[in-house]
Amino acid sequence: MPKLPLHTKIIAGLILGLLFGFLCIFTGIPNSLVTDYIKPVGTIFVNALKLIAMPLILASLIVGVTNLGDISKLSRLGLRTIVIYMITTVIAITVGLLLVNTIKPGRLISKETREELLEMYSGDVQKTQKKVKEEVKDKAPLEPLIRIVPENIFQSTSDNSNMLQVVFFSVVFGIALLQVPAKKADPVKHFFEGLNDVILKLIDYIMMLAPFGVFALMAALIVEMAGDNPSKAVEILSALLLYGVTVLAGLAVMIFIIYPTILKTFAKAKYKEFFKGIREAQILAFSTSSSSATLPVTMECVEKNLNVPEKISSFVLPLGATINMDGTSLYQGVAAVFIAQALGMHLTLANQLMIVVTATLASIGSAGVPGAGMVMLVIVLESVGIPAAGLALIIAPDRILDMCRTVVNITGDSTVSVTMASLEGEEIEI
Repeated sequence: MPKLPLHTKIIAGLILGLLFGFLCIFTGIPNSLVTDYIKPVGTIFVNALKLIAMPLILASLIVGVTNLGDISKLSRLGLRTIVIYMITTVIAITVGLLLVNTIKPGRLISKETREELLEMYSGDVQKTQKKVKEEVKDKAPLEPLIRIVPENIFQSTSDNSNMLQVVFFSVVFGIALLQVPAKKADPVKHFFEGLNDVILKLIDYIMMLAPFGVFALMAALIVEMAGDNPSKAVEILSALLLYGVTVLAGLAVMIFIIYPTILKTFAKAKYKEFFKGIREAQILAFSTSSSSATLPVTMECVEKNLNVPEKISSFVLPLGATINMDGTSLYQGVAAVFIAQALGMHLTLANQLMIVVTATLASIGSAGVPGAGMVMLVIVLESVGIPAAGLALIIAPDRILDMCRTVVNITGDSTVSVTMASLEGEEIEI
């Protein structure tokens, strides 16, 4: 019997997890069986991926910068990468706004459903608002810039939400290493190269658990969404179906139109082979809803399957996982207008341009973890005067949409990685 490839095992785990979740709902199997004994396997898997995310960024970025060998190359690569990331983010938000203004899903939310959702999720909304207030309390205008520079790198590496600080330190450390005489710099460089190789081997070990982790995550998702009243969950989700379809349509435009166009224009790459090369990372992104947790696998796929040199991928991908959230930004644009439509509010062109600007800025440094997009959405809503209580209208399907937009986030990062390799004169044979 032929050995199944890893991506096939992961897909099988995903499908079986979904089926088992529905089996538990409709056969009376206690939810506690999934939440207490199966979900922990998925949690362990995600934690293992997060465990190596920071060491991987630290080692791979330092190695990547030193391998460039020239600070002028680094500045050119960095500037190009950031510009392309900003452009794709603006495109994503614009696509979302065009679709939501055309489809108008918010008009279909009845008064009764709106009031029921507002009441049902009022507690979740208050928690999100409180978290946002704590984050923006007493902050100076340049606080985002201040937060880039860590006061303690060891403390920064202990929290995955501080990824931008680790990126900053790694780049500066790599630049400094280039300025040190080779005799003294080589042992340090060899240490980080060895560390990077060890982490890549750890990824191979962790991926052996992937099919089981994905199974557990999917089964837990279905059971937790349904709760004690699956029929009510189905009714609420049905009321929000068109909103979900609008978001998914926007994400599909990014994956099947925008990214292929970028690859065709700048890298002359075959999108079918590109898509095939990153499918393991996409499946994991869908399962974990975390760009940060998926980053180690994304880097491995891009380097091994798409032939992007490590010196490019080790710089572009960690930066992308930090500042490039195309899927999340698109969702924020759709969600803001959807909530306004549902509440009977009219948004002018100026309001929607403000959404583009705010969502773009909010995506920079946003933590690549599940639910981060919801927190940043509060800032987007407040920028155009939409009540944050309207979040209750979209919380129900958010978990599923979060999974889908994370796929777009890491696909966008991979697209820019291949594009940058081509622009830097590397031969990309895909």
